[in-house]
Amino acid sequence: MAELPHLSRALLLETPIRTPDGAGGFDEVWQELGTLWADVTAAGGRQRTGAATAVSDVGYRIIVRAAPHGNPQRPRPEQRFREGTRVFNILAVAEDDASGRYLTCYANEELVP
Repeated sequence: MAELPHLSRALLLETPIRTPDGAGGFDEVWQELGTLWADVTAAGGRQRTGAATAVSDVGYRIIVRAAPHGNPQRPRPEQRFREGTRVFNILAVAEDDASGRYLTCYANEELVP
């Protein structure tokens, strides 16, 4: 039997809301969907050059309890988790176990050193 995840970190799930800016583009704000308890594990990283400076891009594997499809508490790609000032952008979501009790979210965090 696989070890159960240790859901010890409270992460705020947020989704982007896009509204017309009146000039043909869009403004994006983040709407809070609720707090999920998570097991967060670093999964590697790299450094790349950003527009003005080097950026550290760290990958994470974030496990949360599953919610049914269509439930706003079920994370999706393009959403993000927030923990204080830290932001984890969700890239992909997959079921973590055969029973569907947990989801694994593959996310990244960009840090400017």
